[in-house]
Amino acid sequence: MRIRVFVVILWLIAWSFPTRLFAQSKSRQPTNIIFILSDDHSAPFLSSYGYPSIKTPNIDRLAQEGIRYTRAYTTAPQCVLSRAALMTGRSTLDIGMTRFSAPLPADIVTYPELLRKAGYYTGICGRNFHLNGNRAIPESAEVYDKYSLETFKNRVDYLKVSANSDTIFRQYAEFLDKTPKGKPFFLQVGYSDPHRVFTAKTSEPDPATLKLPEGWPDTRLVREDFVAYLGEIQRLDGDVGRLLDEIKKRGLEQNTLVVFMGDNGGALLRGKGTLYNLGINVPLIARHPGLIKAGQVSNAIISGEDLAPTFLQVAGVAIPPILTGKSLVPSFQQAAYEPHDYVFSVRGAHGHGLPTSTMHFDLGRTVISNKYKLIYNALWQLPYTPVDFAAQPFWLDLTQLHAEGKLDKKIDQRFFAARRELFELFDLEKDPNEFNNLIGDEQYKDIEHKLKARLQEWMILNRDYLPLPIPPANRY
Repeated sequence: MRIRVFVVILWLIAWSFPTRLFAQSKSRQPTNIIFILSDDHSAPFLSSYGYPSIKTPNIDRLAQEGIRYTRAYTTAPQCVLSRAALMTGRSTLDIGMTRFSAPLPADIVTYPELLRKAGYYTGICGRNFHLNGNRAIPESAEVYDKYSLETFKNRVDYLKVSANSDTIFRQYAEFLDKTPKGKPFFLQVGYSDPHRVFTAKTSEPDPATLKLPEGWPDTRLVREDFVAYLGEIQRLDGDVGRLLDEIKKRGLEQNTLVVFMGDNGGALLRGKGTLYNLGINVPLIARHPGLIKAGQVSNAIISGEDLAPTFLQVAGVAIPPILTGKSLVPSFQQAAYEPHDYVFSVRGAHGHGLPTSTMHFDLGRTVISNKYKLIYNALWQLPYTPVDFAAQPFWLDLTQLHAEGKLDKKIDQRFFAARRELFELFDLEKDPNEFNNLIGDEQYKDIEHKLKARLQEWMILNRDYLPLPIPPANRY
């Protein structure tokens, strides 16, 4: 009994330490926050994450001086759905943001609004933040104007959009210049890299040293495409370095929390648009010299919903009970902290086209525990269609090899099966690449049911419109 009480006391001390640290720092200056978002960036593809074919020294420096999260999962494998949860700290389903081009409703409060109310100067710059809808369709733009659905100009103090990296840096500097003296600030800086189309030819790594992800077909065109993707990330690293140098030059480094994250996985084989790891497991790194113990690595499962409550706690702002994310602040000093037993992700409509394939329209859910992962493919009868690269030469070449029967059988089944499985179950410790579906294996029957039950609970609580994964007994 004494041992148990002692353990509880130690846990309470560890939990309260960051809060006490923030309380002490509030007597000086509230913490500034810079949130850097890359676009379509899967977790393995940074040198700090151990990938051998890439060099990212600036982002690696953030990891060396802060904490790196190895199992951060976005709430969707698509930007709009994922970014909605990042911006609100709430489930994508809960806030009704499963349609790709939907504007975020005005009554859904974002964390920059709460920070601004608490005295922060707030901004969003760089890559399109995707939460004001899509004006490219005139009929949609008319609706946005009629009902005032583009709300972000009212949510932050500074709002500018650009895909050009030099312009993004100028926006970043302009925002810092405009920050009122004595005010803390929050800024989200978005980059287009490594989103397709790939244009970073001069930043590409040496193809001769390239290591392909396990299970990929090894063709010349696949290699050329993957090298181009890694080149985008290496170019992005240089842009991140400019941001870091600027805050150091301005004397802001010691009191600024810098967080780097991918908005969803890369447009790669079994990546973006899928609920496999390359679609939703993204890099997440945080650094603050005074608040975060340097050189830490967290293997806890993290949700995209967790960023909003983290930023609010760092700023000393009360976290609204409606937020479903959990603050990561306790992990800043104790990397072993585990905020979740399970995290969840959804696949919804993608892009703006009609539902002619699973590229444009697919419906799926996943639940992830420390060891296992269950994927629920609601449209299991339809084959996999890649997102954002169906017309790329490497995919057209693979499609031809499939038609000619020249692909390895396992690879052929992985990418060109006529239909998918309704459920997929993976042991992530033994099978991190998610190749061996354990559904139907008697040894994993209880685990399958437990994950389905957890997914069922989450879908009910979030008013999900999909059929529940556990139907009535003896009826279906």
